[in-house]
Parts: sequence; structure tokens; C-alpha cells
Amino acid sequence: MRTERKLTRLDRVFARLDREPERPAHIDVPRMSRHRVVLFASTLAFYAAIVWAVVITSWLVRLDWQVMFFRPYQQWPEIHAFLDYYVVLGQRGPTAVMIAAWLGWRSWRQHTLRPLLTLGASLLLLNLTVGAAKLSMGRLGPHYATSVGSNEMWLGGDIFPSGHTANAVVTWGILAYLASTPRARRWLSAVSAVVSLGVGLTTVYLGTHWLSDVVLGWAAGLLILLALPWFEPLIARAETVVFDLRDAWRARRRGTAPAAPAPVPTAPAPAADAAAEQEPVVREPVAASRPPRVQGYLAPGPHLTRSERTPVTPVGSRRPPQSDRVTRGTASARPLAGG
Repeated sequence: MRTERKLTRLDRVFARLDREPERPAHIDVPRMSRHRVVLFASTLAFYAAIVWAVVITSWLVRLDWQVMFFRPYQQWPEIHAFLDYYVVLGQRGPTAVMIAAWLGWRSWRQHTLRPLLTLGASLLLLNLTVGAAKLSMGRLGPHYATSVGSNEMWLGGDIFPSGHTANAVVTWGILAYLASTPRARRWLSAVSAVVSLGVGLTTVYLGTHWLSDVVLGWAAGLLILLALPWFEPLIARAETVVFDLRDAWRARRRGTAPAAPAPVPTAPAPAADAAAEQEPVVREPVAASRPPRVQGYLAPGPHLTRSERTPVTPVGSRRPPQSDRVTRGTASARPLAGG
């Protein structure tokens, strides 16, 4: 009796990897709802309030200096080595590679480029908005501060808002944004919030950012995630263009023309052509004075006028000719054998 081998967990993993990828029947694309618009407007107002508080050197700047003088890296030196590695979760290069690898796997499995294109759009928005804010405000960091109590604005720095914090919010939050189920979205939102919160506080611990830099970085990253539904139509069009280019390239490799989207309806044939096509079927008597038709209105191929055509009814008897048959009433010319 033959028994089947029980599959191990590793066998099931490889079976899943070998399975033919399938595009999901329904992809949940977030919409720009009224609730999201309210959150976006509130976060934008909070972003502007933080910038204004730093520009006017308010209590927030004094809090920055108090945290800097506290020197957390000297208060808790035992966690310094761990946080040096943990802060890498906010660096753009390593995190972008890790997230792109996972989203590339999802794109291949689901036959869609939306995860990768969404990540690319979010990183592009991150570089444009955060980079422009850093260069325009030019704030110096705690290690390069020039005078105690100043806001250190427009002195050639590039730390306001915190790029590590904003990058952590976007790169880890994009996993929650692209989640396929509400439960996965809730869990991934919590994980991304913890990671980005930890990365921001780590930069304050290491002394590379003011506390206000981190708060503004959280707001900057959240603004990008909230604004992504506005770019979904552009992402869908970009995916269509990429797939069309891929199909055309495959068709050129096979040496065949790409499939046309839909045949264009043609105009109906002229009435003269339809009559010419029906001419051999309908047999009508033709008068002798009727002029022959013009050659251009006939169907393709050699055509003759009716007067030059072979008659339909054959001339003479319909009986086939027989050379050895003798006509009745006549004697045979050959003599009888043995007479």
C-alpha cells in the first residue's frame, strides 16, 4: 500500500513560492475621504505652527536647549550601542532597499506595479518637500549651535525637519497604506508608528537633532501618507503605460505586431460593388443595346460582358458521343465471323 509523504513546513513554503502568481480580483485603493481631508488640514496647520514657534524663538526653542543640555547620551550610555544600529531604520538608503524588496515581491505575485509605484511616488514627495524645507530654513543642529538660546535658523544647516524621522514615517507607513485587509492595516500602522517614534527619539538621544526637528519630521511624513490618494490616478496611468511598453517590447522580440485595442469600423461598400458581387448569382436577360459595365465597378479578377460569355445551355445533343455505336436501320460493315 502506497502512502503519501507528509509535507513539512519547508515544503509548504516552497510550494507557495512555486505557485503561479495571481492578480487579486479587487485591490483596495484608499480614497481621499472627508475624514482624511480633515486630518491632512489639521496636520498641515500643526506643521505651520511648529515652524512659526521655532521662527519666533518661543518656548519650543527653550525646550530644545534644555533637552540638549540634559545630554541623554550621557545619562543612559548603556543603550548607546543599540541605538546606533536602531537609528538605521530611519536612513533612506537601507530602509528603501528593504521596503522595495518586499513590495517588489508583492508586485510580482499580484501582477501589478502599484506597490512599487506608490513607494516611488512617496519617496519622491519626501525628497521634494522635506529637502526643500531643510534648504529653505537652514537650521543648524545641536552639535553646531552658535549661540545659546537662539533658534539657529538660516545659518546654512539642513536638519529642520528631521529627515530620519520623516523617512521612517513614510517608508514604514507605506506598508500600512498598501495593506490588503483592515486588520493588517491596523497592525502595520501601530508598528510603523512605534518605529518612527523610536527613530525620532533616538536622534534626540544621540544629539543630532533638536526635539522640534523630530516633531516637524513626524508631521512632514504624515502629510505625505495622507496626500497619497490624490496621486492614485497618476500611479494607475503610469502602470498602464509601463505594461503597454512591456507588451510592445515582447511583441518585437517574438517578431509579431502588438494586438490592436479594437478594430475601427469601416464604411459600408458602395451599392455598385454590392450589385457586382451579386451579378453572377442573379441571371437576368440583357438587352442588346445595354452597354457593358465599367471595369472599376466589378469585383477583382477577369470579367467579360454577357455577350462574350459561354452560353449556359450546351449546343447539340446532351448524350455523350459513342464511336462504336451503330445507328438503327443500317447494316454492319463488318462481315460475320464464320459465314
